[in-house]
Amino acid sequence: MYLLGYDIGSSSVKASLVEAATGKCAAAAFFPEQEAPILSERPGWAEQDPASWWAYLKQATASVLSQARCAAADIKAIGISYQMHGLVCVDRDRQVLRPSIIWCDSRAVPYGQRAFEALGEEWCLQHLLNAPGNFTAAKLAWVKENEPAVFDRIWKVMLPGDYIALRLTGEAATTVSGLSEGIFWDFVENAPSRLLLDCFGFDASVLAPVVPTFGEQGRLTAEAARELGLAAGTPVTYRAGDQPNNALSLNVLNPGEIASTAGTSGVVYGVIGQVAYDPLSRVNPFAHVNHTAAAPRLGVLLCINGTGILNAWMRRTVAEAGMSYAEMNGLAARIPVGSDGVSILPFGNGAERMLQNRDAGCSVHGVNFNRHGKAHLLRAAQEGIVFSFCYGIEIMQQMGLRVDRIHAGKANMFLSPIFRDTLAAVSGAVIELYDTDGSVGAARGAGIGAGIYRTSAEAFATLARLDRIEPGRQAECRAAYERWKSYL
Repeated sequence: MYLLGYDIGSSSVKASLVEAATGKCAAAAFFPEQEAPILSERPGWAEQDPASWWAYLKQATASVLSQARCAAADIKAIGISYQMHGLVCVDRDRQVLRPSIIWCDSRAVPYGQRAFEALGEEWCLQHLLNAPGNFTAAKLAWVKENEPAVFDRIWKVMLPGDYIALRLTGEAATTVSGLSEGIFWDFVENAPSRLLLDCFGFDASVLAPVVPTFGEQGRLTAEAARELGLAAGTPVTYRAGDQPNNALSLNVLNPGEIASTAGTSGVVYGVIGQVAYDPLSRVNPFAHVNHTAAAPRLGVLLCINGTGILNAWMRRTVAEAGMSYAEMNGLAARIPVGSDGVSILPFGNGAERMLQNRDAGCSVHGVNFNRHGKAHLLRAAQEGIVFSFCYGIEIMQQMGLRVDRIHAGKANMFLSPIFRDTLAAVSGAVIELYDTDGSVGAARGAGIGAGIYRTSAEAFATLARLDRIEPGRQAECRAAYERWKSYL
């Protein structure tokens, strides 16, 4: 018995086949092999053709079926993870009306700001938990004003994962988690926000019906089954945005648990057990995959632009030519905690939301030309990245987040002992590293939604933990962190 998970990213579409009983990934594939193109006709624009996601999905499906040599009938459920905040517009014939405006497109910022002012800052934060910002609702407002002929033909607006589910099942649907990431969900009314829809001039019928995040959301049509080589009637039983799904993949479902990634940019996604918001809107709360009105579970999302990109810059410009990241880690490890007084702010990759959209830039502090060298800079860079994570976690703590555990994949910055030891020390959290990814998580989510796993604990009983890091040397690391904060 197999579970099929899809991860619809802006760079590629990945598919994984997971054996339900063992939790092992039997096959995985992604397409395209080179990064998928993003259309940018004007500065700040970013679009993709949803038809390309479907084409990549077909290729990935064919590859995993070939690798695993499993019968289509042995696949019992399908789960979907997808790039968040995108806008897909379809007509009554279920045809896409224009390219998708994806997550990194910034054209809708003024539309979100106007709604924020019209509805009132206090109302938006209390009801939506966020400013309308550049999220899906604001993107739709841009279409309404700039492409009225397209807007008039819209039957439903969808997130990227909703569109893929439509192609699979023929049914238009979305989730509470999806509506919250689009800033359509009112957490006070526990329903789509009438005031937001009225403010933007949208009819409520433009939103797809709500289905549970876990549970049957439709079944594979005969046409989709023929295209994919799958069995008609296979149920789609899970969908979630990439960050909530990454948390699910790492078994982060309860208050006090954090999912984190640290590649070019960094993400901290912490779960809280009450409806809350940041008064300065420096982090974004959304309904987590297991959120209900009776038992709230919000995923508080912090994205930091300047994280691993600083480490990569250090490798290119400071380290010896040809030095590997492992060798950089070894050199940096010769320097004591706190980098002998050197502090680096890692914010050299644009404005940071957690700094209230200030572009602070990257800066180096405390260098003594007679005492400090490359090794000090290499360690201070990693510590500075950690400290930026901890600064964001403190914002989350002000919202009521307990910090007990940080779950992450053993990849990117989490391969560095300096990075993970410092993060454990300053945050006070136990760090657990796992072998998983988004498409595997989507497959496990499908197993929960189909009832193949009776509980989430059963679904993740086979999740392989690769490492566990306990907090240590906390006094020294906290002192270095407090010094770092003094330079913000």
